[in-house]
Amino acid sequence: MWVWSKLSGVQWEDAWEDRFHGNPNAVISRLKTNKTVRVEVYTETEDEAQAIKKQFGGSIRKLVHKNWAAVSEPVRPPIKIRSSVIITGAREDDARQKLAQAFPGRHIIQIPADMAFGTGDHATTSTCLRLLVDVAKERSKSSWDFLDLGTGSGVISIAARMLGAEHAHGMDFDPQAVKVARRNVKRNEVSKVKMSEQDVLKWSPDRQWPVVVANMFSTILQQAFPTIVSCMEPHADLIISGILREQWQETSLAGKQQGLEFFQVIRKGKWVTARGRLRG
Repeated sequence: MWVWSKLSGVQWEDAWEDRFHGNPNAVISRLKTNKTVRVEVYTETEDEAQAIKKQFGGSIRKLVHKNWAAVSEPVRPPIKIRSSVIITGAREDDARQKLAQAFPGRHIIQIPADMAFGTGDHATTSTCLRLLVDVAKERSKSSWDFLDLGTGSGVISIAARMLGAEHAHGMDFDPQAVKVARRNVKRNEVSKVKMSEQDVLKWSPDRQWPVVVANMFSTILQQAFPTIVSCMEPHADLIISGILREQWQETSLAGKQQGLEFFQVIRKGKWVTARGRLRG
């Protein structure tokens, strides 16, 4: 067993919570000064710890031997998205089959927590999924493709295919996220889902999509709006998330300056998710 750790200013606590939410092996604690937080992620292998260090800096160390297999991960109940999707973090091979029997007629997605990537229970991801279910119902009589910017575990792209998207394309700047997302696509046996490593701030789209989700930090989102607008079809549906409540006003203004309008805004805890479209 290995542990990656890093000290960070307390002002970044929300960002760290968002990044590692849903990972049962992540611990974030404030130091006595209340100005610094310690972020730790426990991993089974040195390679996993090194991958996190490569992305975020910090340090890694090997822990003294312990029967870690005897330490149970917390059991999280399945996440229910509307009446359409069930998401489980269970690792058992037959988990999807059991849930399919318990919840007939629903799409079952299995996303175990891997390293820094959660299972879809964070407020930003779960709200994106609920809005995606709504969009899919509205488009049930038409053909549509799906673009997922900031895919993370890949759960939203996987859900999009199950909900009726002809093709789904997930992107993330983090190579480890892309690796995990591809693993989850294979685990859930979905086809026509592409995952690629891409920095949205350097990306030049070569086509447009009818449905786009962008789940990323608001500072990145604001800079990415011109690119997001350029990859939307004229009547496209857009879902954005990863926005703290206090950042919503400036984020919505940045979107409006690029020709977007947001007609549904959902506040859940400290986070904001919104559904929008191009004006006119």
